[in-house]
Amino acid sequence: MRTLVLGGTAEARALAKLLEETDTDFLSSLAGRVARPRLPVGKVRIGGFGGVDGLRAYLRSERIEAVVDATHPFAQGMSANALAACTADDVPLLRLERPGWGDAPEAHTWTWVADHDEAAKAVATQGNRAFLTVGRQSLARFAGPLAAHEALVRVVDQPAIDLPAQWTVLLSRGPYELATELALMREHRVDVLVTKDSGGTWTWPKMAAAAALDIPVVIVRRTPAPASVNVVGDAEAAFAWVSRGSEDPP
Repeated sequence: MRTLVLGGTAEARALAKLLEETDTDFLSSLAGRVARPRLPVGKVRIGGFGGVDGLRAYLRSERIEAVVDATHPFAQGMSANALAACTADDVPLLRLERPGWGDAPEAHTWTWVADHDEAAKAVATQGNRAFLTVGRQSLARFAGPLAAHEALVRVVDQPAIDLPAQWTVLLSRGPYELATELALMREHRVDVLVTKDSGGTWTWPKMAAAAALDIPVVIVRRTPAPASVNVVGDAEAAFAWVSRGSEDPP
């Protein structure tokens, strides 16, 4: 069964490794939004599909028999397109999504918001030196409301927009360690952390550092997958689904 893995995450790379080791027929697709992405093993394509119609055409041309959507928990556009395309052409679809941080012991102390605009409003009332870890594509939502604030912005690639002069941009890619996150927050006198409920362990140390330093956290909720989509939380479960021929629920 030929499988398309919509990737760009550590979980997608782990799944690709499992599929490669068993000689499963698969290929991975990355959106191409990062200049130097971490590539999975196996065949990889980079770039968009051109919406739902483009994805449907690709599934047909490549004779894809199953799709694993292992994109970032906040890549909602791609996930929506995958669901629409797979539903239209009756292609089995599985969502591979790392668990969020909602069950963490500190979660009840965080300020949970629905989107980045609400996050920007919350930050403006909770601190003056925000640590923004929301990705470069969301920075425009904060630049206006926090124009008079200091901020430390951590992104993988240089932002494409002009940011307030008093903001500091740090180009960096995880995984991170608690000791370095503590040192970073102390050095920049961070007094509020802004993030998304991305889940996983690679960036969790910033959350632990915020707890250790008693720094408030503003966190954007993730949108849950539609009830019609089967969801698993790790690469092993996704691999088992592919191995079963995608016929049974995970």
